[in-house]
Amino acid sequence: MLQLLLNGVVTGLLLSLPALALSLSFSVLRFANYAIGSYLTCGAYLVYLFNVLFGWPLWIAASIGALGLATLTVAIDYLAYRPLRNRSGVTLLVASMGVAIALENLVRLFAGNSPRSFDIAVARPLRFGGLRLNYEQLTILITVLTALALVWIIFRLTRLGRAMRAVADNPDLAAVRGISRGQVVASVWIISGVLTAIAGVLVGLDANIEPQMGWNYLLPVFTAAILGGIASPMAAVAGALTIGIAEELATLVMAPHYRMIVAFLIMATLLLVRPWGLFGTRWVTR
Repeated sequence: MLQLLLNGVVTGLLLSLPALALSLSFSVLRFANYAIGSYLTCGAYLVYLFNVLFGWPLWIAASIGALGLATLTVAIDYLAYRPLRNRSGVTLLVASMGVAIALENLVRLFAGNSPRSFDIAVARPLRFGGLRLNYEQLTILITVLTALALVWIIFRLTRLGRAMRAVADNPDLAAVRGISRGQVVASVWIISGVLTAIAGVLVGLDANIEPQMGWNYLLPVFTAAILGGIASPMAAVAGALTIGIAEELATLVMAPHYRMIVAFLIMATLLLVRPWGLFGTRWVTR
């Protein structure tokens, strides 16, 4: 049971970065970015390019890949989302579906369908009593906790964080106060791109790199964001941890490859009972 709880925490932290990126973009732009899974895939393949083909150490490759994906997300926003900014959230959601399909097929075109892995040394797992913690899980714990701490600092202690919260609460009033929505939107995409690229690296370490990797995480990521309150970015972390632990504990009564059912049931129940999320606030329509 303790091993399953540990695995669940690691799984939840792995989900927390893309869930946070999804909630962050929703809170500012008011649309659910369906392409978040494809961003994760692109980030993993960018890092693979620098790590394996160029022979760079993984941490350097991850840094360059994260910057590359951040640049890509800003470019996609400029080309695909910005012309539709004043349309409904449904229109932007459909546009993000098109972006997701295009990115996934570009990955298949240039990289093929074969599973790949990063060039890293094999390490023995650590053991604490009866618990087993492998190198990939330890990397996930340290990396995600560091990234979450940095994002929290940006949100709470910087002018950029205050500007993001202002635009999320009332973009028109924020504009009157001199806050540039364009700069805030670009910053949101940069942060989301970096978080998603890091998640792609960690997923690649935990499993394999292949074109469907982002699609496989799409439902749990959306469920985590909705569970926490999709308009409350940091609450997505709590939602991700809940999903991760629930999926791991579900393996006590079902085969591991059926864990996706748990995320679906949680999301379906939440949308019926409390659609604004566990930590979100009720939406008011005037």
